[in-house]
Amino acid sequence: MDTKAVFAALYSVCEENAAFFSGGSKGSPGDAAQRLVDTMVLIQGHAHNLEPVVSGFAAVYHHFDFDPHIPANGYRSLVKVVRCCILHIIQKGRYITANRRSIFFRVAHNAKEMEAYCNALCQLRALLYLAQRMLHDNSHGNLFFQDESGLSESFVREYSSMHKGCFYGRCLGFQFSPAIRPCLQTLAIGLVAFGENYKRHQSGIGVAASSIFTSGKYAIDPELRGAEFERITQNLDVHFWKSFWNITETEVLSGLASMTSTQVKVNRALSVPPLSFDLPLMADDTASVTIAPPSAHVGTAPVQMRLISYDMRDGQDSEALLSLARSEGGAISLSLGLKTKRLPPSPCLLVHFHGGGFVAQTSKSHEPYLKSWSQDLGVPILSVDYSLAPEAPFPRALEECFYAYCWALRNPHLLGWTGEKVCLAGDSAGGNLCLTTSMRAAAFGVRMPDGIVAVYPATLLTAYASPSRLLTLMDPLLPLSVLSKCLSAYAGNEPQEEAQVEKASTLSLVRRDTALLLRDMRQGASNWIRSLLDSNAATPAPAPAAAGEKPPGAADTVRKSISEACFSSPHADPPVASDASKFPSRKLSFRSQTCQDLASSNHSAPHSAPLLSEHTPEDVNFFLSTDADPSTCRDLFSVAIPPPAGQEGAELEPPREFPLGFEPLRSEQLSEMRMQSSPVVKDPFCSPLLAPDSMLKGLPPVHLVACALDPMLDDSVMFAKRLRSIDQPVTLCVVDDLPHGFLSLSGFAPSSARRTRPRPPSRASTASWSGPTGARRPRLPWPTPQRKASPLSGILTGRA
Repeated sequence: MDTKAVFAALYSVCEENAAFFSGGSKGSPGDAAQRLVDTMVLIQGHAHNLEPVVSGFAAVYHHFDFDPHIPANGYRSLVKVVRCCILHIIQKGRYITANRRSIFFRVAHNAKEMEAYCNALCQLRALLYLAQRMLHDNSHGNLFFQDESGLSESFVREYSSMHKGCFYGRCLGFQFSPAIRPCLQTLAIGLVAFGENYKRHQSGIGVAASSIFTSGKYAIDPELRGAEFERITQNLDVHFWKSFWNITETEVLSGLASMTSTQVKVNRALSVPPLSFDLPLMADDTASVTIAPPSAHVGTAPVQMRLISYDMRDGQDSEALLSLARSEGGAISLSLGLKTKRLPPSPCLLVHFHGGGFVAQTSKSHEPYLKSWSQDLGVPILSVDYSLAPEAPFPRALEECFYAYCWALRNPHLLGWTGEKVCLAGDSAGGNLCLTTSMRAAAFGVRMPDGIVAVYPATLLTAYASPSRLLTLMDPLLPLSVLSKCLSAYAGNEPQEEAQVEKASTLSLVRRDTALLLRDMRQGASNWIRSLLDSNAATPAPAPAAAGEKPPGAADTVRKSISEACFSSPHADPPVASDASKFPSRKLSFRSQTCQDLASSNHSAPHSAPLLSEHTPEDVNFFLSTDADPSTCRDLFSVAIPPPAGQEGAELEPPREFPLGFEPLRSEQLSEMRMQSSPVVKDPFCSPLLAPDSMLKGLPPVHLVACALDPMLDDSVMFAKRLRSIDQPVTLCVVDDLPHGFLSLSGFAPSSARRTRPRPPSRASTASWSGPTGARRPRLPWPTPQRKASPLSGILTGRA
């Protein structure tokens, strides 16, 4: 796309419309016409400042790509969003030019449209300034600023005060494919209506019913919807998001999804009792290791799973499996009670971990595309319903996923599987669990999966800034405030239970608020009188804390139930020796250190356990590049800008992040976002990108699927670079124009990502690497739709 041509078209259409409406030839209302003229002039001002920045990024952002065949990274995404916004303005401006003389032309409506996109362009200009700071502070080829202070802290501070409502009103989803915008608009309207009625009703049915009646005003008033959306994302806690995302788990919606999705012969919810069992070691199949049931946080409990199979296979209706089945409400499968033809066991099994930010959803929400996968691949699928945060934070979900994977290895006859090939697949949080489960399997020495398919995975759960994470300012599905709440809950920093609030009718709420107002007035008057009578009363000094005792309120940032042992070792699970002669007996019992309760080490000295990075500082660093070419450095620094210099007398104020003469729009819905740094998120079993090379070298072939406009894009790009740097086989596919979570939105397998090269203008790109650095790279394109194939089928059939 020619940058100069795009900006020239923008200048032309703005100047022409500004000249027309400033002349008054239309005879339209003066206020609306003047607003339109002022907006056109303001857009030109933003464009004149953006043009050199966009041109500069276009000249250097290829240095951050994973591969020449995969033009994707956060800098590209930011530039693409800016261009998309400008193209929308040009399109709207041309519409105004063509229809401004019509008697049906509404000046006020079109002025609001242009003002919304002008506000969006102003905020995007601020994001590009922050991206220029990242170019200055980051080393060549690296996308993350590896520090939670400095630039990362500045971004969080700016995010909490910048206006975001313009991206959730008239401009909602402008950067995505036009086909998915109605879906995003429906979700946004449902979210704000749900948020208005949240905590006013005791049951989910009451909230849903009230939301239907109040959603109309948000559909017809985009500005109101944007303001309410911003308020909700800024202020409501993780329990609200858990409730909203779990709407798809309700009987009505899940039943509707079940009727419209692929019909399968087997769809059974299983409850596996928490019993220890043995598995053979990969290095020596005559030796075994004991797999203990999950025990972190909530103690031992059954592990919930779901078996989905398009065809009935031997063993899937056995008495042993039926004894594990748990009853579910809702519709009964049409195949129940009917005699169906049994097929022999499948040579392949897919183990699936669902997404949901570690805090919401189950396999039931992901059933539609799982059923399609089972039909297309012809394999049974075992989806794990792991325990969710904040009630069960890290490492509970990882323990349950690993236990379910090992249970499947031990019981293939119950799943209609021969035990030959097994693949792990998951999206978002589930993609993280796929990677960490494989790392845990390597630490235990048990059989590794034959491949991993991680769709838009979260590989780095720290608050490190990156260019793609700047997109959280405008993303309707993954705002930064929501993302930080979910990750904080997984790390154990969020309260387990929601604050109890009275849920009553509107009249009851009015009576309650009136009573509270009168109480506050009475208490305030009493305090004022008391202060007059005893104005010289001194406040007693607080008693000093005893030696070794923490002062009140100095609560630990890490939940006490999180194991301290998981930070004291480079590997949270004990390594397994590869030499069979080192095993003292034929049966070895390994106990996971991440399963231990902190109470077992209460007598040890606090803070005596160093972090993983203190053990292996050279391995955990994910900065991959060494010395860049001098010409490349000159190109990067021609675009980058240094941190702004502090002004005299402003030491107590936060530093100014933007050049003089520019200030982004500020929000009326201010939020207090604090950087909650926890050592938990730096554990390699929590953030795989921080894992040392020795842990990553044991992974099977990894297939990553990312979205070009996803705030988590840089997680996939940098993780693919890490694997390639240690000669691990990895494939990266980047899908354009779709948001984070598109699997759940589409309800089917990512067929939109199945494309062949040469790359179409706006589809998906794929590159892979499975050989040593410097050798000729093989080209493994994503299969065509006619072959009904995917990375999953490539792994399971041995073609990948």
